[in-house]
Amino acid sequence: MYVAVKGGEAAIANAHRLLADRRRGDRSLPAIASEQIVAQLTLAVDRVMAEASLYDRALAALAVRQSRGDMIEAIFLLRAYRTTLPRFGYSRPLDTGAMKIERRISATYKDLPGGQLLGPTFDYTHRLLDPSLMTDAPVDEAARRPAEAERVLRVSEILAEEGLIEGDGQLSLDHEVGDLTREPVEFPMTRDLRLQALARGDEGFLLALGYSTQRGYGRTHPFTGEIRIGEVEVELDVPELGFAVSLGAIQVTECQMINQFKGSAKAPPQFTRGYGLVFGQSERKAMSMSLVDRALRASEFGEDITAPAQDEEFVISHSDSVQSTGFVEHLKLPHYVDFQAELDLVRRMRRDYETSRDGNDAITEAAE
Repeated sequence: MYVAVKGGEAAIANAHRLLADRRRGDRSLPAIASEQIVAQLTLAVDRVMAEASLYDRALAALAVRQSRGDMIEAIFLLRAYRTTLPRFGYSRPLDTGAMKIERRISATYKDLPGGQLLGPTFDYTHRLLDPSLMTDAPVDEAARRPAEAERVLRVSEILAEEGLIEGDGQLSLDHEVGDLTREPVEFPMTRDLRLQALARGDEGFLLALGYSTQRGYGRTHPFTGEIRIGEVEVELDVPELGFAVSLGAIQVTECQMINQFKGSAKAPPQFTRGYGLVFGQSERKAMSMSLVDRALRASEFGEDITAPAQDEEFVISHSDSVQSTGFVEHLKLPHYVDFQAELDLVRRMRRDYETSRDGNDAITEAAE
């Protein structure tokens, strides 16, 4: 049965007006400004930028404000805006070794070259609500330390000096780095495309998968080799000039996770790596990404693929928050025609079932 459905424009317009009213909230309170969101809800802004693949704090804050704090809706808004922007080219690979470091920690070496920089973190706070934040009480000035601008030796480079960790790997000269935003996804994927997908992936989904690998659903025994947060310079090659031009600096979080590997016929026992790199201060995301990256490399090391986190198609196909939201939330849209068809089918099957049961009952009574 097909039922024609039309109209509803007035109801939709009213819903939009109600949404705007609820977004503004209590008029006796000052409206929140995008500048406040950028300055005080930094981690929310960073997540939106990372999963939308667009580094712009002002636009990310606008998306957070417009979405009433719904992170996935904000990511959707910013990613949709991104598709309208022109593309001028590809930047040079970021040199994170030259990062201007604000925070750097390692769980493998206590006294590592360059030292441990705790930076701004929740790691050492008591997870208790702070009533003083209910008011605009003055806070102590931070004990500021200039960010480290010199090249600092990585933990992976320390292990590499003894040959105890796999190398960075070399791409063939004819390899063209893929672009997930302009090319359809095809499996199997090269690692560069997988890392792009993971960088855009939903933080909660990747966190759950990373957690699963630690609980035995994947061959990992991870150590946090190093986490770095800081600014790196973005450079663009300009053919007309013949040299690279600096476009500015962006804040990123980089994580290298170190995992055991017993070796194989082709490789000696050594540590292997999982890698994560995301916009802004997003440690949980970078760590989760590096755990899943290593799990997805199972076939490289001849490991059995037995867990969800090792299944490339499963992980990549379900990691995108925007795509997942579209599939789930489209269930709210009218499905009147589909449901009427299902309803008629179930009614017909019920009638057939009742007829068959009545016939069987009659046969049973006759036999008795």
